[in-house]
Parts: sequence; structure tokens; C-alpha cells
Amino acid sequence: MSGLNLNNPEPALPTGKNPEGNRGLQAVLKLDGFRRLWIGQIFSQLADKFYIVLMVYLIAQYWVTTSPQTNDALAEVAAVIRMDLQTRAQMITLLATGIYVANTLPAMILGTVAGVWADRWPKRRVMVASNGMRALLVIFAPFCLLPGPHFLGLSWGYWTLLVMTFFESVLTQFFAPAEQATIPLLVPQKHLLAANSLYQATSMGATIVGFALGDPILRLLNQVFLKIGISGGEFILLPFCYGIAAISISTIKLKESARSAGKEKLWDEVGEGLQILRKKTTIRNAMLHLVLLYSLLAALYVLAISLASFIPELGPTRFGTLLAISAIGMAAGALVIAQVGHSFDRRKLSATGLGTITFSLILLGQLKGLLSSTLLLCGVLGVGAALVAIPAQTTLQEDTPEAQRGKVFGLQNNLINISLSLPLVLAGAMVSRYGLTPVLWLLAMLALVSAFLELPWRQRC
Repeated sequence: MSGLNLNNPEPALPTGKNPEGNRGLQAVLKLDGFRRLWIGQIFSQLADKFYIVLMVYLIAQYWVTTSPQTNDALAEVAAVIRMDLQTRAQMITLLATGIYVANTLPAMILGTVAGVWADRWPKRRVMVASNGMRALLVIFAPFCLLPGPHFLGLSWGYWTLLVMTFFESVLTQFFAPAEQATIPLLVPQKHLLAANSLYQATSMGATIVGFALGDPILRLLNQVFLKIGISGGEFILLPFCYGIAAISISTIKLKESARSAGKEKLWDEVGEGLQILRKKTTIRNAMLHLVLLYSLLAALYVLAISLASFIPELGPTRFGTLLAISAIGMAAGALVIAQVGHSFDRRKLSATGLGTITFSLILLGQLKGLLSSTLLLCGVLGVGAALVAIPAQTTLQEDTPEAQRGKVFGLQNNLINISLSLPLVLAGAMVSRYGLTPVLWLLAMLALVSAFLELPWRQRC
């Protein structure tokens, strides 16, 4: 079996980039190429979150300015999909749903294909081009606010935003596998766990900052630029973030193995990615762990509304507090793994994480309605999620051949986005029929079975 033996980890030898030979965050941040990639990831992920916030902001400011009773156009759209509009919030949700769909479709259908191209093309150029083209694309957002014809009862600008969102997501599908495939090229194998831990923590931080502070930042930029006589200051945020990401990644010195100019068909290369999963047990198991984890997290997005509704201090509209605490738990768990994770068997880390998730889900069902207990358990669940996600991602990077990494990570994006989408529908329907507690116990059972399948009591050979 390839990869590190974490029962007997190799000593950290001094190198020019790491003179003290230590592990953890300090060691991995001394790697110049990885540090530049990490900075690019920070700004790229922030931009992705700010993009969704900007779209909702524009919908609220320019297309939902009247009450449901006086907006005939939106009432017609709602009637077509049999949605009853009673409040302004429901109107915003209706139009924002279109943005979510346009953003999700490319992630579900293009990930594997984009991964093939990430293997064919130089990865640094793919990442720079993706961020650069997204920066150029969002520059056109203000033009969507200009008056013009209406289609199906809605302004041409809204439909243009949907198209823009779709292509923005298409470009993201090329960036993601190229980024994941680049990490093992910049980071020595002994530091991969720490590198992935830092990436996971950054991802959670970008989610919290992007969604929590996106709207205030947009409004602040709008007001600041208005004071100097310029309207539309909020539109500078996205090109700035994507631009910084592109510039930072463009300075990376990346050595890739030469790829022969083969004449394989696109779908043959997609099949190669599937064959790797079939042949290599470690890669297949790691992929299954990630799919299971993100399915559980997606179900919790829906269940958080029901959990919050039992808590008088929150209520259903403040379910985001529970998600934010879970994200903080994941970030904290990631930072701990970065420092000490290399000392533990990776299989035992995963089993511990799955067991922690099981424990949290069962108690969430039993203690629902108690604010402090629910917040604590959401944080603990986030730590468990980090214990599953980071070892799995590290195993994928270590055990996948360099020439196949784009395909595998593209397939990973496909599977994860599907696993994020289906539970959103199923969890809500099951809660409506069986109640919250039985659904939490069912999810806990899935996590517990997966923990036992890891056979953590067996010694690694």
C-alpha cells in the first residue's frame, strides 16, 4: 500500500525549505509555492462566496422592490411552479433559486470532463486562466441592471445573470481539479496532511466570512464609492478577489511531468479515472468517505432548520448559526490535524471522525431544544467531519498517479456535488414524514456502520 505509514511516521528531515525538519502549519507555510497557491485559494474561495451574496443582493435591490401582491411578473412565475408568494423574502428566494440551479448544474455534469482537460493542460495556466476569466466575466454584471426587454415576465438582466452564473461555475470546474492536483506537486508527501488541513480550515473560514460578511462588505463599498461620486462600488469586490488569486498563482514555479501528446478520446480518459477507482482500494475508499461525509452534511443543511425551530432563542430563520458553528468546528479540527495528525494512523482518524459524527447526531436528536447543547454538538460534529475529510483527501493525492490526478479530482467534484444535491431533497421529505429524531438516528446509523467498516482495531501492515 502506498502512502505514509502513520503508525511509524518517517522522521522529518531538514531541507533547505524546512531547516528545522518539523511538521505542521509552520513547516508547510515555509514552502513558497504552496504558500502562493494557498493565497490564491483564499481569494478564489472568497470570491465564489461573495458571488452568490452579490447575486442575492442584486435581486433584492433591483428585481424585488415591491410586495408580492403588486408584482404581477413574479406572481406569474410562481404560479407556473405552484409556489405561493406571501412575503418579499419568498420572492427573493424564488429568484435566488434560479441562481443556485445555474451555479450547481455545471458542478454536477462537467466535473469529470473538466478534470480530463486539467490533466491535458498545464495546471498553473488552467488555474490562472480560470480566475482571470471569472474576473473578466463578473465585470459585466453592472450592465445587467440596464433597462431592456422582458422575457417570461422578468427583465433581460436577470436572465443574463443566470447565464453568467452558469459560465462562472463552468470555469470553477476547471480550477478545482487543477488546484487539487497541484498540491502534491508543491508539497512533499510528509507534509500533505498538514497542507490539506490548512486548505480545509481555509475553506471553512471562507464560507463563514463570505456568507456572513459578504452583504455588509458590499453595502460598505457601495457607500464609500458613492461618497466620491461613483455608483456601483460593490461591483469591484469580485474582480479584485479573482484578480488577486490569478496573480498569486501565476507566480508559482511549478514543475510538471512532461505529458505525451496522445490521441485518446475524451470519454476514454474519463473511463481511465473510473478504472483507477475500481483497481485501487485506497482511492475508492477515500472517495466513498468523502461522498458519505458530504451527503451527511447536505442533509444537515436541511435538518438545521428543524433543529433551530426547536430552540426558542433561534427559530427556523436563524438556522445559519448552527451551520456556522459546524464550520468553526471543522476549521478547528483541521488546524489540530495539521499539527498532530501525522502521528496517528489515518484509518483510525477516519473511524474516530465517523464515530464522533455518530455520537453528535444521536445526542442532537435527544437534546433538541437546548441552545448550548446544540451549539456544542454542532461544533463537535464539525471536528468529526474534519477527521474524515482531511485523511481521505490526502490519500487521494498520495495514491493517485500524477498523470491521472485531474481525472480523479474531477470525478470527485462530480460525486460530491451529486451527494450534496440529492440529500437536500430526501432529508426534507423524510423529516416531514417521520420527524427529526428518526432521521438523525438514521444518519447516525450510516456513520456508525462506516466507522466499523474501517476496521480501526486492525494493525496496519
